[in-house]
Amino acid sequence: MKNLAKILAIAFIMVSGVQFANAQSLSQDADRPEVIAKKKVTELASKLELNDSQERALFRYYTSYEMKYKKNIAGKDLNEPKVAAEKKEYVDDLKANIKKTLNEEQYNKWLGFFKEDL
Repeated sequence: MKNLAKILAIAFIMVSGVQFANAQSLSQDADRPEVIAKKKVTELASKLELNDSQERALFRYYTSYEMKYKKNIAGKDLNEPKVAAEKKEYVDDLKANIKKTLNEEQYNKWLGFFKEDL
């Protein structure tokens, strides 16, 4: 009887551990640059009436921006001049690339949705 109780306790712990690990990996996936970029592009696609090539280009630009931001800006003091300059460089690069991809009307709409504090 003691052995059965031990086996059930171990099985319960194993199942709980697997569920915890799975939940943790899902929350980490939501923070990945590709996931964030896909979410932003999906929101913009209907608002700006993007075609497939524009969606792919915006996905690349946003993924690149998110990777640079997470690597060099996230968690740092934005009031520090070097960090602020890097962020401005990344935002300007994103704007320039998007301006090349969208037409004038789409770009002006995009500017209305764009938040400087990405």
